[in-house]
Amino acid sequence: MTTFVDRVELHVAAGNGGHGCASVHREKFKPLGGPDGGNGGRGGDVTLVVDQDITTLLDYHHSPHRKATNGQPGAGDHRTGKEGQDLVLPVPDGTVVLDRNGNVLADLVGQGTTFVAGQGGRGGLGNAALASARRKAPGFALLGEPGESRDIVLELKTVADVALVGYPSAGKSSLISVLSAAKPKIADYPFTTLVPNLGVVTAGGTVYTIADVPGLIPGASQGKGLGLEFLRHVERCSVLVHVLDTATLESDRDPVSDLDMIEEELKQYGGLDDRPRIVVLNKIDIPDGQDLADMIRPELEERGYRVFEVSAVARTGLKELSYALASVIAEARAAKPVEEATRIVIRPKAVDDAGFTVTLEEDGIYRVRGEKPERWVRQTDFNNDEAVGYLADRLNRLGVEDELMKAGARAGDGVAIGAEDNAVVFDWEPTMAAGAEMLGRRGEDHRLEAPRPAAQRRRDREAERDEVSKEYQEFDPFA
Repeated sequence: MTTFVDRVELHVAAGNGGHGCASVHREKFKPLGGPDGGNGGRGGDVTLVVDQDITTLLDYHHSPHRKATNGQPGAGDHRTGKEGQDLVLPVPDGTVVLDRNGNVLADLVGQGTTFVAGQGGRGGLGNAALASARRKAPGFALLGEPGESRDIVLELKTVADVALVGYPSAGKSSLISVLSAAKPKIADYPFTTLVPNLGVVTAGGTVYTIADVPGLIPGASQGKGLGLEFLRHVERCSVLVHVLDTATLESDRDPVSDLDMIEEELKQYGGLDDRPRIVVLNKIDIPDGQDLADMIRPELEERGYRVFEVSAVARTGLKELSYALASVIAEARAAKPVEEATRIVIRPKAVDDAGFTVTLEEDGIYRVRGEKPERWVRQTDFNNDEAVGYLADRLNRLGVEDELMKAGARAGDGVAIGAEDNAVVFDWEPTMAAGAEMLGRRGEDHRLEAPRPAAQRRRDREAERDEVSKEYQEFDPFA
Protein backbone atom coordinates (compact mmCIF):
# COMPACT_ATOMS: atom_id res chain seq x y z
CA MET A 1 0.00 0.00 0.00
CA THR A 2 1.32 3.44 -0.96
CA THR A 3 2.08 5.59 2.09
CA PHE A 4 4.24 8.32 0.55
CA VAL A 5 3.37 10.35 -2.53
CA ASP A 6 5.45 13.32 -3.66
CA ARG A 7 3.78 14.16 -6.98
CA VAL A 8 0.08 14.39 -7.76
CA GLU A 9 -2.19 16.00 -10.32
CA LEU A 10 -4.94 17.95 -8.62
CA HIS A 11 -8.19 19.17 -10.18
CA VAL A 12 -9.47 22.21 -8.27
CA ALA A 13 -12.70 24.12 -8.83
CA ALA A 14 -13.60 27.27 -6.93
CA GLY A 15 -17.21 28.02 -6.05
CA ASN A 16 -19.53 29.86 -8.41
CA GLY A 17 -20.91 33.23 -7.41
CA GLY A 18 -24.60 33.41 -6.56
CA HIS A 19 -27.01 35.14 -8.94
CA GLY A 20 -28.45 38.51 -8.10
CA CYS A 21 -32.16 38.80 -7.42
CA ALA A 22 -34.70 40.85 -9.42
CA SER A 23 -37.44 41.70 -6.96
CA VAL A 24 -39.95 44.51 -6.26
CA HIS A 25 -40.87 45.47 -2.72
CA ARG A 26 -44.51 44.85 -1.87
CA GLU A 27 -46.51 45.63 1.25
CA LYS A 28 -50.05 46.60 2.19
CA PHE A 29 -51.22 49.72 0.37
CA LYS A 30 -47.88 49.82 -1.44
CA PRO A 31 -47.73 46.92 -3.91
CA LEU A 32 -44.91 48.45 -5.97
CA GLY A 33 -42.44 49.90 -3.49
CA GLY A 34 -39.35 49.82 -5.69
CA PRO A 35 -36.61 47.28 -6.44
CA ASP A 36 -35.27 45.36 -3.46
CA GLY A 37 -33.37 42.42 -4.98
CA GLY A 38 -30.21 41.52 -3.06
CA ASN A 39 -26.77 40.60 -4.41
CA GLY A 40 -25.51 37.05 -4.79
CA GLY A 41 -22.83 35.68 -2.50
CA ARG A 42 -19.19 35.19 -3.53
CA GLY A 43 -18.02 31.68 -4.39
CA GLY A 44 -15.44 30.01 -2.15
CA ASP A 45 -11.72 30.01 -3.00
CA VAL A 46 -9.46 26.96 -3.13
CA THR A 47 -6.30 27.77 -1.16
CA LEU A 48 -3.14 25.73 -0.57
CA VAL A 49 -1.53 26.27 2.86
CA VAL A 50 1.79 24.88 4.11
CA ASP A 51 1.34 22.72 7.20
CA GLN A 52 4.46 21.41 8.96
CA ASP A 53 2.53 18.37 10.21
CA ILE A 54 1.87 17.16 6.64
CA THR A 55 4.69 15.17 5.05
CA THR A 56 3.07 13.56 2.01
CA LEU A 57 0.57 14.28 -0.76
CA LEU A 58 -1.14 10.94 -0.23
CA ASP A 59 -4.59 12.41 0.45
CA TYR A 60 -4.65 14.14 -2.92
CA HIS A 61 -3.47 10.97 -4.64
CA HIS A 62 -6.62 9.21 -3.48
CA SER A 63 -8.95 12.22 -3.90
CA PRO A 64 -7.64 14.42 -6.71
CA HIS A 65 -10.87 16.37 -7.30
CA ARG A 66 -11.47 19.22 -4.86
CA LYS A 67 -14.22 21.87 -5.07
CA ALA A 68 -15.22 24.81 -2.92
CA THR A 69 -18.85 25.63 -2.24
CA ASN A 70 -20.93 28.00 -4.34
CA GLY A 71 -22.30 31.34 -3.21
CA GLN A 72 -26.04 31.53 -2.59
CA PRO A 73 -28.33 33.69 -4.74
CA GLY A 74 -29.66 36.97 -3.42
CA ALA A 75 -33.25 37.40 -2.28
CA GLY A 76 -35.87 40.09 -1.94
CA ASP A 77 -35.91 42.65 0.85
CA HIS A 78 -32.24 43.48 0.09
CA ARG A 79 -31.02 40.11 1.39
CA THR A 80 -27.52 39.22 0.18
CA GLY A 81 -26.79 35.58 -0.57
CA LYS A 82 -24.48 33.65 1.72
CA GLU A 83 -20.85 33.49 0.60
CA GLY A 84 -19.36 30.14 -0.37
CA GLN A 85 -17.00 28.52 2.13
CA ASP A 86 -13.32 28.62 1.20
CA LEU A 87 -11.63 25.25 0.78
CA VAL A 88 -8.22 25.13 2.51
CA LEU A 89 -5.91 22.30 1.41
CA PRO A 90 -2.87 21.65 3.66
CA VAL A 91 0.32 20.70 1.82
CA PRO A 92 3.83 19.78 3.03
CA ASP A 93 6.59 22.33 3.37
CA GLY A 94 8.49 22.53 0.08
CA THR A 95 5.55 21.90 -2.26
CA VAL A 96 5.92 23.32 -5.76
CA VAL A 97 2.75 24.15 -7.72
CA LEU A 98 2.92 23.80 -11.51
CA ASP A 99 0.43 24.04 -14.35
CA ARG A 100 -0.18 21.30 -16.91
CA ASN A 101 2.67 22.66 -19.08
CA GLY A 102 5.23 22.51 -16.26
CA ASN A 103 5.31 26.26 -15.54
CA VAL A 104 5.90 27.03 -11.86
CA LEU A 105 2.95 28.87 -10.30
CA ALA A 106 4.16 28.92 -6.70
CA ASP A 107 6.92 27.54 -4.48
CA LEU A 108 5.48 27.02 -1.01
CA VAL A 109 8.20 27.09 1.63
CA GLY A 110 7.61 28.01 5.25
CA GLN A 111 4.80 27.38 7.70
CA GLY A 112 1.59 29.17 6.75
CA THR A 113 2.61 30.08 3.19
CA THR A 114 -0.51 30.23 1.03
CA PHE A 115 -1.43 30.14 -2.64
CA VAL A 116 -4.91 30.65 -4.10
CA ALA A 117 -5.20 27.82 -6.63
CA GLY A 118 -8.77 28.70 -7.62
CA GLN A 119 -10.47 32.08 -7.32
CA GLY A 120 -14.13 32.05 -6.36
CA GLY A 121 -16.62 33.73 -8.69
CA ARG A 122 -18.11 37.11 -7.91
CA GLY A 123 -21.72 37.30 -6.88
CA GLY A 124 -24.14 39.01 -9.28
CA LEU A 125 -25.68 42.36 -8.41
CA GLY A 126 -29.38 42.47 -7.59
CA ASN A 127 -31.72 44.95 -9.22
CA ALA A 128 -31.60 47.16 -6.10
CA ALA A 129 -27.87 47.71 -6.68
CA LEU A 130 -28.50 48.38 -10.38
CA ALA A 131 -31.13 51.07 -9.77
CA SER A 132 -30.20 54.67 -10.47
CA ALA A 133 -31.86 58.00 -11.19
CA ARG A 134 -32.30 56.98 -14.84
CA ARG A 135 -32.99 53.30 -14.12
CA LYS A 136 -35.48 53.38 -11.29
CA ALA A 137 -36.87 49.85 -11.60
CA PRO A 138 -34.51 47.40 -13.31
CA GLY A 139 -36.37 44.29 -14.32
CA PHE A 140 -33.22 42.17 -14.30
CA ALA A 141 -30.23 41.24 -12.17
CA LEU A 142 -26.69 40.15 -12.97
CA LEU A 143 -25.67 36.51 -12.92
CA GLY A 144 -22.94 35.24 -10.64
CA GLU A 145 -19.58 34.51 -12.23
CA PRO A 146 -18.34 30.92 -12.45
CA GLY A 147 -15.47 29.99 -10.17
CA GLU A 148 -12.01 29.33 -11.55
CA SER A 149 -11.31 25.70 -12.49
CA ARG A 150 -7.84 24.43 -13.30
CA ASP A 151 -5.62 21.37 -13.28
CA ILE A 152 -2.43 21.77 -11.29
CA VAL A 153 0.50 19.52 -10.43
CA LEU A 154 1.91 19.37 -6.90
CA GLU A 155 5.53 18.29 -6.47
CA LEU A 156 7.11 17.85 -3.08
CA LYS A 157 10.76 18.81 -2.70
CA THR A 158 12.03 17.90 0.73
CA VAL A 159 13.25 20.86 2.78
CA ALA A 160 16.41 19.64 4.59
CA ASP A 161 19.94 20.88 5.30
CA VAL A 162 21.77 17.66 4.45
CA ALA A 163 21.04 15.03 1.80
CA LEU A 164 22.53 11.54 2.05
CA VAL A 165 23.08 10.14 -1.45
CA GLY A 166 24.59 6.90 -2.60
CA TYR A 167 24.03 3.43 -4.02
CA PRO A 168 21.28 1.19 -2.60
CA SER A 169 22.37 -0.59 0.60
CA ALA A 170 25.26 1.82 1.16
CA GLY A 171 24.05 2.36 4.73
CA LYS A 172 22.23 5.69 4.42
CA SER A 173 19.22 4.56 6.44
CA SER A 174 21.46 3.11 9.15
CA LEU A 175 23.42 6.36 9.28
CA ILE A 176 20.36 8.60 9.67
CA SER A 177 18.96 6.27 12.33
CA VAL A 178 22.04 6.73 14.56
CA LEU A 179 22.55 10.44 13.85
CA SER A 180 18.92 11.33 14.61
CA ALA A 181 15.77 9.88 16.12
CA ALA A 182 14.44 8.79 12.73
CA LYS A 183 13.53 5.11 12.47
CA PRO A 184 13.60 4.13 8.79
CA LYS A 185 13.24 0.58 7.55
CA ILE A 186 16.64 -1.16 7.46
CA ALA A 187 17.36 -4.46 5.71
CA ASP A 188 20.18 -6.22 3.86
CA TYR A 189 18.70 -5.96 0.37
CA PRO A 190 18.69 -3.15 -2.22
CA PHE A 191 15.94 -0.53 -2.39
CA THR A 192 14.83 -1.06 1.19
CA THR A 193 14.20 2.69 1.35
CA LEU A 194 11.40 3.63 -1.02
CA VAL A 195 10.60 7.07 0.40
CA PRO A 196 12.78 9.94 1.71
CA ASN A 197 13.33 9.87 5.47
CA LEU A 198 13.89 13.00 7.54
CA GLY A 199 15.74 13.31 10.83
CA VAL A 200 16.76 16.18 13.13
CA VAL A 201 20.35 16.35 14.41
CA THR A 202 21.72 18.53 17.22
CA ALA A 203 25.47 19.19 17.24
CA GLY A 204 26.59 21.79 19.76
CA GLY A 205 24.44 24.85 19.25
CA THR A 206 23.42 23.94 15.72
CA VAL A 207 20.23 22.07 14.90
CA TYR A 208 19.81 20.83 11.34
CA THR A 209 17.74 18.36 9.35
CA ILE A 210 19.08 15.44 7.38
CA ALA A 211 17.34 13.55 4.57
CA ASP A 212 17.94 9.99 3.43
CA VAL A 213 17.30 9.93 -0.33
CA PRO A 214 16.42 6.51 -1.82
CA GLY A 215 19.35 4.77 -3.53
CA LEU A 216 20.59 6.01 -6.88
CA ILE A 217 21.82 3.83 -9.72
CA PRO A 218 23.29 4.58 -13.17
CA GLY A 219 20.64 6.28 -15.33
CA ALA A 220 18.74 7.71 -12.35
CA SER A 221 18.61 11.19 -13.89
CA GLN A 222 16.95 9.67 -16.96
CA GLY A 223 14.28 7.85 -14.96
CA LYS A 224 15.93 4.52 -14.24
CA GLY A 225 15.23 2.95 -10.87
CA LEU A 226 13.91 5.36 -8.23
CA GLY A 227 16.30 8.21 -8.92
CA LEU A 228 14.18 10.47 -11.09
CA GLU A 229 11.33 10.27 -8.60
CA PHE A 230 13.48 11.37 -5.67
CA LEU A 231 16.35 13.45 -7.07
CA ARG A 232 14.08 16.46 -6.69
CA HIS A 233 14.38 16.03 -2.92
CA VAL A 234 18.07 16.92 -3.16
CA GLU A 235 17.45 20.33 -4.75
CA ARG A 236 16.78 22.26 -1.54
CA CYS A 237 19.57 20.67 0.55
CA SER A 238 22.56 22.82 1.46
CA VAL A 239 25.09 19.96 1.80
CA LEU A 240 25.43 16.69 -0.10
CA VAL A 241 26.92 13.71 1.72
CA HIS A 242 28.17 10.80 -0.37
CA VAL A 243 27.74 7.60 1.61
CA LEU A 244 30.12 5.01 0.13
CA ASP A 245 29.99 1.31 0.93
CA THR A 246 33.49 0.02 1.72
CA ALA A 247 32.27 -3.56 2.19
CA THR A 248 30.25 -4.13 -0.96
CA LEU A 249 29.90 -7.70 -2.12
CA GLU A 250 29.59 -6.79 -5.80
CA SER A 251 32.85 -7.46 -7.65
CA ASP A 252 32.29 -4.80 -10.33
CA ARG A 253 31.92 -1.97 -7.81
CA ASP A 254 34.24 0.04 -5.60
CA PRO A 255 33.71 3.23 -3.57
CA VAL A 256 35.53 5.52 -6.03
CA SER A 257 33.55 4.35 -9.05
CA ASP A 258 30.35 4.64 -7.00
CA LEU A 259 31.23 8.25 -6.22
CA ASP A 260 31.96 9.03 -9.87
CA MET A 261 28.67 7.49 -10.96
CA ILE A 262 26.61 9.44 -8.40
CA GLU A 263 28.37 12.69 -9.33
CA GLU A 264 27.59 12.07 -13.00
CA GLU A 265 23.91 11.55 -12.22
CA LEU A 266 23.83 14.73 -10.13
CA LYS A 267 25.48 16.60 -13.01
CA GLN A 268 22.94 15.27 -15.49
CA TYR A 269 20.11 16.31 -13.21
CA GLY A 270 21.61 19.80 -12.98
CA GLY A 271 21.58 22.69 -10.52
CA LEU A 272 23.68 21.04 -7.80
CA ASP A 273 27.24 22.03 -8.71
CA ASP A 274 27.45 24.73 -6.05
CA ARG A 275 26.59 22.46 -3.09
CA PRO A 276 29.47 21.49 -0.78
CA ARG A 277 30.26 17.76 -0.71
CA ILE A 278 31.36 15.50 2.11
CA VAL A 279 32.34 11.86 1.67
CA VAL A 280 31.48 9.24 4.28
CA LEU A 281 33.21 5.85 4.09
CA ASN A 282 30.74 3.58 5.83
CA LYS A 283 31.01 0.03 7.28
CA ILE A 284 34.58 0.30 8.53
CA ASP A 285 33.65 -2.11 11.33
CA ILE A 286 34.19 -4.88 8.78
CA PRO A 287 37.94 -5.70 8.43
CA ASP A 288 37.94 -5.54 4.65
CA GLY A 289 35.99 -2.30 4.87
CA GLN A 290 38.63 -0.62 7.02
CA ASP A 291 41.40 -1.78 4.71
CA LEU A 292 39.63 -0.42 1.63
CA ALA A 293 38.91 2.88 3.39
CA ASP A 294 42.61 3.31 4.19
CA MET A 295 43.47 2.67 0.53
CA ILE A 296 41.07 5.12 -1.12
CA ARG A 297 41.05 7.95 1.44
CA PRO A 298 44.23 9.65 0.08
CA GLU A 299 42.80 9.67 -3.45
CA LEU A 300 39.53 11.22 -2.31
CA GLU A 301 41.32 13.89 -0.30
CA GLU A 302 43.45 14.74 -3.33
CA ARG A 303 40.20 15.48 -5.17
CA GLY A 304 39.35 18.02 -2.48
CA TYR A 305 36.76 16.05 -0.52
CA ARG A 306 36.51 16.03 3.27
CA VAL A 307 36.46 12.34 4.16
CA PHE A 308 35.06 10.72 7.30
CA GLU A 309 35.30 7.06 8.23
CA VAL A 310 32.28 5.83 10.19
CA SER A 311 30.44 2.73 11.22
CA ALA A 312 26.71 3.10 11.74
CA VAL A 313 26.59 -0.31 13.44
CA ALA A 314 29.51 0.25 15.82
CA ARG A 315 28.67 3.96 16.10
CA THR A 316 32.23 5.11 15.51
CA GLY A 317 33.17 8.41 13.87
CA LEU A 318 29.63 9.81 14.20
CA LYS A 319 30.44 12.71 16.54
CA GLU A 320 33.14 14.10 14.25
CA LEU A 321 30.79 13.78 11.25
CA SER A 322 27.85 15.50 12.96
CA TYR A 323 29.96 18.45 14.12
CA ALA A 324 31.57 18.80 10.69
CA LEU A 325 28.14 18.90 9.07
CA ALA A 326 27.00 21.51 11.62
CA SER A 327 30.00 23.69 10.73
CA VAL A 328 29.34 23.50 6.97
CA ILE A 329 25.64 24.18 7.46
CA ALA A 330 26.35 27.20 9.64
CA GLU A 331 28.59 28.62 6.91
CA ALA A 332 25.92 27.94 4.27
CA ARG A 333 23.27 29.67 6.36
CA ALA A 334 25.51 32.67 6.94
CA ALA A 335 26.23 32.96 3.23
CA LYS A 336 22.56 33.18 2.35
CA PRO A 337 21.38 36.73 1.59
CA VAL A 338 19.21 38.36 4.21
CA GLU A 339 15.59 38.21 3.14
CA GLU A 340 14.27 41.66 2.41
CA ALA A 341 10.83 42.85 3.33
CA THR A 342 8.16 42.15 0.78
CA ARG A 343 8.18 44.80 -1.91
CA ILE A 344 4.95 45.91 -3.49
CA VAL A 345 5.36 46.61 -7.19
CA ILE A 346 2.81 48.99 -8.68
CA ARG A 347 2.39 48.82 -12.43
CA PRO A 348 -0.12 51.48 -13.51
CA LYS A 349 -1.93 51.01 -16.77
CA ALA A 350 -0.98 53.09 -19.76
CA VAL A 351 -3.06 56.21 -20.29
CA ASP A 352 -4.16 54.91 -23.70
CA ASP A 353 -5.08 51.43 -22.44
CA ALA A 354 -8.74 50.88 -23.34
CA GLY A 355 -9.00 47.69 -21.31
CA PHE A 356 -9.89 45.56 -24.32
CA THR A 357 -8.73 44.70 -27.83
CA VAL A 358 -10.55 44.19 -31.12
CA THR A 359 -8.93 41.95 -33.73
CA LEU A 360 -10.08 40.71 -37.11
CA GLU A 361 -9.56 36.97 -37.49
CA GLU A 362 -9.07 34.96 -40.67
CA ASP A 363 -12.67 33.76 -40.75
CA GLY A 364 -13.94 37.34 -40.77
CA ILE A 365 -14.98 37.39 -37.12
CA TYR A 366 -14.12 40.44 -35.03
CA ARG A 367 -13.01 39.15 -31.63
CA VAL A 368 -13.22 41.34 -28.53
CA ARG A 369 -10.95 40.36 -25.63
CA GLY A 370 -10.67 42.10 -22.31
CA GLU A 371 -11.36 41.56 -18.64
CA LYS A 372 -14.40 43.82 -18.42
CA PRO A 373 -16.23 42.79 -21.62
CA GLU A 374 -15.75 39.11 -20.88
CA ARG A 375 -16.88 39.50 -17.28
CA TRP A 376 -19.94 41.48 -18.33
CA VAL A 377 -20.90 38.77 -20.80
CA ARG A 378 -20.67 36.11 -18.09
CA GLN A 379 -22.94 38.21 -15.87
CA THR A 380 -25.67 38.70 -18.49
CA ASP A 381 -28.91 36.74 -18.64
CA PHE A 382 -29.47 36.52 -22.41
CA ASN A 383 -33.07 35.41 -21.88
CA ASN A 384 -33.87 38.89 -20.59
CA ASP A 385 -34.05 41.61 -23.26
CA GLU A 386 -33.53 44.34 -20.70
CA ALA A 387 -30.37 42.66 -19.42
CA VAL A 388 -29.08 42.34 -22.99
CA GLY A 389 -29.76 46.04 -23.55
CA TYR A 390 -27.90 46.86 -20.34
CA LEU A 391 -24.92 44.87 -21.63
CA ALA A 392 -25.09 46.82 -24.90
CA ASP A 393 -25.02 50.11 -23.01
CA ARG A 394 -22.02 49.01 -20.95
CA LEU A 395 -20.06 47.91 -23.99
CA ASN A 396 -20.90 51.14 -25.77
CA ARG A 397 -19.74 53.28 -22.84
CA LEU A 398 -16.50 51.30 -22.73
CA GLY A 399 -15.90 52.19 -26.38
CA VAL A 400 -16.29 48.76 -27.97
CA GLU A 401 -18.55 50.01 -30.75
CA ASP A 402 -16.16 52.81 -31.67
CA GLU A 403 -13.26 50.35 -31.88
CA LEU A 404 -15.30 47.99 -34.04
CA MET A 405 -15.98 50.84 -36.45
CA LYS A 406 -12.29 51.76 -36.51
CA ALA A 407 -11.40 48.12 -37.21
CA GLY A 408 -13.66 48.18 -40.28
CA ALA A 409 -16.70 46.30 -38.98
CA ARG A 410 -19.91 46.72 -40.94
CA ALA A 411 -23.52 45.90 -40.25
CA GLY A 412 -24.05 42.15 -40.21
CA ASP A 413 -20.42 41.25 -39.46
CA GLY A 414 -19.83 38.59 -36.83
CA VAL A 415 -18.50 39.73 -33.45
CA ALA A 416 -17.30 37.36 -30.73
CA ILE A 417 -16.64 38.40 -27.14
CA GLY A 418 -14.35 36.07 -25.24
CA ALA A 419 -12.00 33.16 -25.97
CA GLU A 420 -12.66 30.75 -28.80
CA ASP A 421 -13.86 27.94 -26.54
CA ASN A 422 -16.27 30.11 -24.54
CA ALA A 423 -17.35 33.12 -26.56
CA VAL A 424 -20.62 34.88 -27.23
CA VAL A 425 -21.07 35.41 -30.98
CA PHE A 426 -23.61 37.75 -32.58
CA ASP A 427 -24.20 39.69 -35.80
CA TRP A 428 -23.24 43.26 -35.12
CA GLU A 429 -25.56 46.14 -35.89
CA PRO A 430 -24.13 49.66 -35.47
CA THR A 431 -27.19 50.77 -33.58
CA MET A 432 -26.07 49.69 -30.13
CA ALA A 433 -25.65 53.33 -29.19
CA ALA A 434 -29.37 53.78 -29.70
CA GLY A 435 -30.25 50.72 -27.63
CA ALA A 436 -31.95 52.76 -24.92
CA GLU A 437 -34.10 54.64 -27.44
CA MET A 438 -35.05 51.44 -29.29
CA LEU A 439 -36.15 49.60 -26.17
CA GLY A 440 -37.59 52.65 -24.45
CA ARG A 441 -36.15 54.04 -21.26
CA ARG A 442 -35.10 50.73 -19.73
CA GLY A 443 -35.65 50.37 -16.04
CA GLU A 444 -38.43 52.93 -15.80
CA ASP A 445 -41.83 51.54 -14.82
CA HIS A 446 -44.75 53.94 -15.02
CA ARG A 447 -46.43 51.98 -12.25
CA LEU A 448 -43.81 53.27 -9.86
CA GLU A 449 -44.49 56.93 -10.68
CA ALA A 450 -46.25 59.07 -8.08
CA PRO A 451 -50.04 58.46 -8.24
CA ARG A 452 -52.23 61.19 -9.82
CA PRO A 453 -54.87 62.94 -7.70
CA ALA A 454 -58.42 61.53 -7.93
CA ALA A 455 -59.81 64.69 -9.58
CA GLN A 456 -57.12 64.51 -12.26
CA ARG A 457 -57.85 60.85 -12.94
CA ARG A 458 -61.61 61.67 -13.26
CA ARG A 459 -60.92 64.48 -15.70
CA ASP A 460 -58.67 62.22 -17.77
CA ARG A 461 -61.38 59.55 -17.98
CA GLU A 462 -64.00 62.10 -19.02
CA ALA A 463 -61.71 63.52 -21.69
CA GLU A 464 -61.10 60.01 -23.03
CA ARG A 465 -64.88 59.30 -23.22
CA ASP A 466 -65.48 62.58 -25.01
CA GLU A 467 -62.79 61.72 -27.56
CA VAL A 468 -64.31 58.31 -28.27
CA SER A 469 -67.82 59.79 -28.53
CA LYS A 470 -66.62 62.44 -30.98
CA GLU A 471 -64.98 59.83 -33.20
CA TYR A 472 -68.19 57.74 -33.20
CA GLN A 473 -70.37 60.71 -34.15
CA GLU A 474 -68.08 61.58 -37.03
CA PHE A 475 -68.17 58.03 -38.38
CA ASP A 476 -70.60 57.68 -41.33
CA PRO A 477 -71.18 54.02 -42.30
CA PHE A 478 -72.79 55.06 -45.60
CA ALA A 479 -69.95 57.27 -46.76
